[in-house]
Amino acid sequence: MSRFKSPFLWFILLLLGLAVLTVLGPEEASLGQNVRIVYLHGAWALTALVAFVAAGFLGLAALLTRHPGAHVWSRALGRAAIVFWVTYLPLSLWAMQANWNGLYTSEPRFRVAVVFAGAGVLLQIGLSIIHRPFLTSLANVLFATALVWTLQNTGSILPPPPSPIFSSGIASIEIFFVVENLVALFAAFMLARWWLGK
Repeated sequence: MSRFKSPFLWFILLLLGLAVLTVLGPEEASLGQNVRIVYLHGAWALTALVAFVAAGFLGLAALLTRHPGAHVWSRALGRAAIVFWVTYLPLSLWAMQANWNGLYTSEPRFRVAVVFAGAGVLLQIGLSIIHRPFLTSLANVLFATALVWTLQNTGSILPPPPSPIFSSGIASIEIFFVVENLVALFAAFMLARWWLGK
């Protein structure tokens, strides 16, 4: 495989692009330049969540159709999702410190994130050891369902409503955040493609 066709290389290049985008991101009235951390934090968390949900949907498809490719993609997306989810935690702490002058680790959603990060890492390690496609797909369905349900039923203290991005009313900020999310999602896709061969 050509070096430039390597999904892992593209993953790294996309991360570098995301870092440059973040540094160049537009400022916002209430958070100033610290909103750039919020852009990255938000894109990272959303990417992890979308990857978990995609792993769950593909796992469900695999269970219903018994298609081997769906099993493999469910496994790869589950692994990519947990990488983004675990690395989202330090970004969350950084955003707290920069924007709200402290580490509020009692924040309900942060505590949920920590619990699911630990459970997700152990789950993915266990699934890799067992290496049963049926169990991997089933586990991804259950994990994604549990995560989405828990997040929907967990309150949030930080950031305070309304969202500094989508309540800004500034199209450039909103468009920038959407673009950053798309780059992060593409990076997760490339990481999942790399996991396909593992």
